Amino acid sequence: MKLYVGNMSFDTSESEVRKAFEAHGQVDSVTIIMDRDTGRPKGFGFVEMSNDAEAKKAIEALNGKDFKGRTLNVNEARPRADGPRGGGSGGSRRSF
Repeated sequence: MKLYVGNMSFDTSESEVRKAFEAHGQVDSVTIIMDRDTGRPKGFGFVEMSNDAEAKKAIEALNGKDFKGRTLNVNEARPRADGPRGGGSGGSRRSF
């Protein structure tokens, strides 16, 4: 099961996220999403856990909890929408 982890502190490392989730089960992967323009974390990421029951336990245990001074938002990740990337509020797109 792929979990969305939002509202993370910008200095959170993948190893810190892994440690928090491993308290509830086996973690297959941790990805913190980076801003491609600045190279800095965007404050959210994804955790993959192969055992759905353990993933649900992690959601229950960590959603709404303080982690490094921020209240985490943890839930099951929604499938990625097929469509143009980028977005915002309908602004113009840059092409390089």
